Amino acid sequence: MATTSLKLSSVTDANGKSQIIVKLTISRHNRPCFKSGVYVSPKWFKPIQQTTRGNLYGIVVPKLGRLNYAEVKEAQTAQSSLDGFISRLTAVCNALAKNSELNHETIEEALKLTKNIVSDSISWAKIQDLKAKAAEQREGTGSEKGFFDWFDLFLSKKELSEGRKRGYQVLFRMLARYQSFVRETDRERRNFLWNIHTIDRETIEDFFDYAANEKELSEEYHELFRLILADYPAELSMKHKTRSIESRGNNILRERQKSLKAFFNWLNANGYTTNRPFDGFVMARENYGTPFYLTLDERNIVADFDLSDNKPLEAQRDIFIFQSLIGCRVSDLLKLTADNIVEIDGDLFVEYIPQKTSRSEAKVVSVPLNNRAKRLVEKYRNEGEKLFPFISANNYNEAIKKVLTRCGIKRKVTILNPVTGKEEQRPINEVASSHMARRGFIGNLYNKVKDPKIIGEMSGHSDNSRAFVRYRNIDKDTKRETVNLID
Repeated sequence: MATTSLKLSSVTDANGKSQIIVKLTISRHNRPCFKSGVYVSPKWFKPIQQTTRGNLYGIVVPKLGRLNYAEVKEAQTAQSSLDGFISRLTAVCNALAKNSELNHETIEEALKLTKNIVSDSISWAKIQDLKAKAAEQREGTGSEKGFFDWFDLFLSKKELSEGRKRGYQVLFRMLARYQSFVRETDRERRNFLWNIHTIDRETIEDFFDYAANEKELSEEYHELFRLILADYPAELSMKHKTRSIESRGNNILRERQKSLKAFFNWLNANGYTTNRPFDGFVMARENYGTPFYLTLDERNIVADFDLSDNKPLEAQRDIFIFQSLIGCRVSDLLKLTADNIVEIDGDLFVEYIPQKTSRSEAKVVSVPLNNRAKRLVEKYRNEGEKLFPFISANNYNEAIKKVLTRCGIKRKVTILNPVTGKEEQRPINEVASSHMARRGFIGNLYNKVKDPKIIGEMSGHSDNSRAFVRYRNIDKDTKRETVNLID
């Protein structure tokens, strides 16, 4: 189970006290931090235990004397409050562990909901009940809701994957930063606030122009953005540790535009507003470039390369190869267990419901395992509940790059820079990711059978999917065979 450790914030208040931050270690690559709400004098925060990895810190209550009673009492109260917070944090993690992904956002939300709940009574059912009551309460006072309260209601009502939810939260923070930026820089809009009933197309267009240039604006108005990033609007329930703005290109902007439009479509469909600010709005144009992936020869070099001197890297290589043999998204790959391997007519298949489409179409994807895939399943059969020893998605992507580098797979590929939209030549080992395994599955199969319907059945794409074309590249042999038909 997760363990906790403590650190002291570098920020001090007017009384010279700093807040204790609780660091939760869920796994090697998942260590979220939470504000405890407990402030102490730095002189009380000292090493209390020495371990092989360093000192563990905690509150050291001063020894009681005749002249320091108030100080000792305050330190004891702080220790009691800290113990209570850690107890609640532990109870929340135990409740979420078997029913939800343990990450900063899910834990933070549960901590807010259980703020006035005794730790012993915290359970998954209790958290869900509190979440439902909070949503009902917000809905019951709809006329008083602010713009970001509507977003909270939207997220509580819509069944979204964790990835989609995070995408919306990124959008919410962008909207909040725009609101603050406008109020501070535009004299005519000093009182600007987002409002679902009054927002118009011109404001939407201005917001996305701001979003496209936010990186440059953050550098020009450095001090202003330091304050904006440190203090989001109070009604925006989620916080974020990022303290810098990233550049973004057309594809990312289009995703955010589609998300904001979906939010207004939901408001319209439920009768919360009749305002339609996206009428006449022109979406950014998506451009994905030519798909690149490992050829079958390259894949086999990677699959057979001796990485026995680095077992963790070898495991991630095996996971990448398995993904390239079944073509699933990384979000589905991370959730696979032994239960997803089924025997049908004497052969083994992996079966799963794609997370991305499970809300709209709970269609089971069934992919037969070839001999290489079967050997990989057998290799890790007793490693635990999961099918493979996964690490986080981000670290998995970094491991893939290291694997290709070790294997000498460095040919140049043409990519589109996601920010500038211009073509670039980059070594494939530097731009590889888990999604390349999915593209390789689809692209290599298409070059063999040229039947998108068969491949779509195994990749989870719907019939006539417009996204399908982004995963395959028509190779020279296919073009040559086609032209020869009219020779």
